[in-house]
Amino acid sequence: MNISITKTTNPKQKPDQNDLGFGQYFTDHMFIMDYTEGKGWHDPRIVPYAPLELDPSCMVLHYGQAIFEGLKAYKTSKGEILLFRPEKNMERVNSSNDRLVIPRIDVDFGVKAIKELVKVDVDWIPDAPGTSLYIRPFIIATDPYLGVRPSNTYKFIIILSPVGAYYKEGINPVKIYVESNYVRAVKGGLGYAKTVANYASSLKAQVEAKHSGYTQVLWLDGIEKKYIEEVGTMNVFFKIDGEIITPSLEGSILPGITRMSTIELLKKSGIPVTERRISIEELYAAHAAGKLDEAFGTGTAAVISPIGEFNWNENSITVNEGKIGPVASKVYETITGIQSGDMEDAFGWTQKVL
Repeated sequence: MNISITKTTNPKQKPDQNDLGFGQYFTDHMFIMDYTEGKGWHDPRIVPYAPLELDPSCMVLHYGQAIFEGLKAYKTSKGEILLFRPEKNMERVNSSNDRLVIPRIDVDFGVKAIKELVKVDVDWIPDAPGTSLYIRPFIIATDPYLGVRPSNTYKFIIILSPVGAYYKEGINPVKIYVESNYVRAVKGGLGYAKTVANYASSLKAQVEAKHSGYTQVLWLDGIEKKYIEEVGTMNVFFKIDGEIITPSLEGSILPGITRMSTIELLKKSGIPVTERRISIEELYAAHAAGKLDEAFGTGTAAVISPIGEFNWNENSITVNEGKIGPVASKVYETITGIQSGDMEDAFGWTQKVL
């Protein structure tokens, strides 16, 4: 399919690159493609960024049939524009689509749509240190209908946002609250899909954690409330007695692209990584024995975020004296180096836009 392009006649003023925050500003254009049952995906177009017009009975507003993704475009010191493993994000779109009964998107076409939109708004890509262009693809159900069933029509939309660091702490360690009351996901549910419902269910705990002075929530499994799963915006890794451990994917954890990349990077570096169930009791016992050397999160938004403190049932522990550890530092420097084009991409992870 060819993508039509309609340029804006009223371009916005671009924000200060040194004061971007995250997700506050949006570029001049967006991509939209429609789905109609019997016709399939059709009418792909890049148009001026503008509000959507939806019927009040639009199914996404009542039943939450929606998925989304997140990735970034980076400007190198040579002026090239790179994407980091965009095909993996589009593959995960389809995994989420399958769970939400949304029609699949052709992976190659999805990547093409992302590239074309980035090209149109290339002047919005910041180049200040630590900045990038965040890319948000999403799909919403659009049938005007009140009744519980999959929609027959959908919109696939991509918007762009110039961003700085996701956490105000940047690469400095964050404080994490271990949630023992609320539940985010269970095996057989939506945990492995990147769907809006997962994030809505996390808000109550996140607000309470923030009020207590913590950056994010670490979720435990929804059955025993014992095994570590993920932070609200990140997968997690621990270095215990020299071993790197990350919770195994068992249907309730989002399979992160940065998580995957971190595992591949560490293994290629000769650092073994174990994917298994790990309980919060084991983590605290490792700390008590002086064997918890590092903890860090991985995700598109923050890339790598060291964890300096955990609070579980009012029992706080400090990890690595509240400092970033050598493993997290190495992973961060390597992945961001590849993303920015400052380091050789020996993995073939990046795709060039321009």
